[in-house]
Amino acid sequence: MRNDFIVYLAGPISGCSYDGCTDWREYVMRALPDGITGLSPMRSKQYLIGETTVADQYDAKVLSTQRGIFARDSWDCRRCDAILVNLLGAEKVSIGTVMEIAWAHAFNKPVVLVMEEEDNLHEHSMLREA
Repeated sequence: MRNDFIVYLAGPISGCSYDGCTDWREYVMRALPDGITGLSPMRSKQYLIGETTVADQYDAKVLSTQRGIFARDSWDCRRCDAILVNLLGAEKVSIGTVMEIAWAHAFNKPVVLVMEEEDNLHEHSMLREA
């Protein structure tokens, strides 16, 4: 039986730089108090260091194939206790992040959504309600 409260760290990946995908997640993980663990979809993907534009998938890396991404991210959303979604500064709609929000709803997980009050590409009644 695990003791930590797990927070899945959702947000755009495809089209972002590696640093853009990981910097905020690492910041959050460092800031979380003892007993709360941040779970990043970018964990174990150091092979992407230096990427200026992370692709949708990488067939040569099992964790970054479409099946690998879908299976692990959906499992992470199922096993976590809450989901923190960071959409600040999103430059394009993140379909994967929207799926993670939908999974959170389906799995009865609370969602904390962070985005600009106006002019975010994800501004939509479905996300505001989630």
